[in-house]
Amino acid sequence: MSRFHSLALLALIISPSIAAETQLIHAGTALLIPGQEPVDEVSIVITDGEITRVEDGYLRASDVEGLSEVIDLKEAFVMPGLMDMHVHLQGELGPRNDSEALRMSAPLVGMRTVHFGRVTLEAGFTTVRDVGSNPQYMYAYRDAVNNGWVQGPRVIAAGGVGITGGHNDVSGMSPELMEFHSEHNRAICDGPYDCRRATRDVIKYGADLIKITSTGGVLTDRATGTGQQMEMDELEEVVGAARRMGRKVASHAHQEEGIIAALRAGVDSIEHGSYAGPESYELFKTTGAYLVPTLLAGDTVVDMANNSNVLSPSQAAKAIRVGADMINNFGNAYRAGVRIAFGTDSGVSRHGTNAREAVLMHEAGMPEMDVLISATVNAADLIDMTDQLGTLEVGKRADIIAMSQSPLRDIEALLNVGFVMKDGDVVKNELD
Repeated sequence: MSRFHSLALLALIISPSIAAETQLIHAGTALLIPGQEPVDEVSIVITDGEITRVEDGYLRASDVEGLSEVIDLKEAFVMPGLMDMHVHLQGELGPRNDSEALRMSAPLVGMRTVHFGRVTLEAGFTTVRDVGSNPQYMYAYRDAVNNGWVQGPRVIAAGGVGITGGHNDVSGMSPELMEFHSEHNRAICDGPYDCRRATRDVIKYGADLIKITSTGGVLTDRATGTGQQMEMDELEEVVGAARRMGRKVASHAHQEEGIIAALRAGVDSIEHGSYAGPESYELFKTTGAYLVPTLLAGDTVVDMANNSNVLSPSQAAKAIRVGADMINNFGNAYRAGVRIAFGTDSGVSRHGTNAREAVLMHEAGMPEMDVLISATVNAADLIDMTDQLGTLEVGKRADIIAMSQSPLRDIEALLNVGFVMKDGDVVKNELD
């Protein structure tokens, strides 16, 4: 053995091991598993970011070996961290949207993403799916969060695949600028085989999932409607290529024909689903796909259309029509038994106001417990992280939030999350 390897081995033997960090939470009321009744006076032990014990009553410090911190939440309602399945962390719609897009450098947009991510995390959302951003910058942000370099929500980042002139394509610019932006965008495709190629391409560069747009969109700045745009063979090729490479597919879809086409192609979630009806309800239940409703986006764009000049005339006309219909149609989908995963489209709405979606869902007829299930258990299932997230059980990651009031009594309690822990790190504590 060389002298170098001998010294290295000796260093490993004599170096002290790094002590595990162990925390103890005393929870006054805890919703350990959304869907089950909350319990009073619970102790939760966390070691290195993982829940290692959940005990009735308040454990004493001497009952927990190697304890480094006791967190007193005896006057609070404690539950798993919330999850938002539809965000856009790189931007925020507003009166300066166009000028910011022209003036901000890509690195500065990246810095703003860190800010929006922190705001989202402090609002109690410990995990998000980002389903529409500059992909490489979003992948970098995702990885920076995972490496602990910046503090933000856990990010499941999508790569977008769309057709020429569709909702995923650039709009609202001069032909010269659209040509500039489109020149190197390999995610825009036409025809089944090109869409297969585009899907593989975005996976190659780091996508956790694929986001497609089977219909037109409200914020596309051209009068192309909100009906089906991607053809069936294109949808099927995207889903097939994604499946073979271990990725799920989320489809933006407003009108029911586009929802039906996407569900028949095998997508895992429908984003918005504004005009879902009886035929699509049956397909949702047959395929097991989730509806991610984004009622907050609809509410936001209707307000913008009626009270500002933020939206162009073509955007405003679509916003008023679609946004006004979303809440009633969502209530119908819920009552029909469609599985719901919480999502806001934040970036259209302001980041950090994500919990307003819960209020709108409740106003549409969804009971408080089912709203909480959609943002925890169901969301974890959609992103294949049920083994790590969604409940407060032994072996799960310590993503924990708390508030002074119970959202099971008043859903608006979610608007005032006072304590946030992600992976055992206390991000916010205003409940002391």
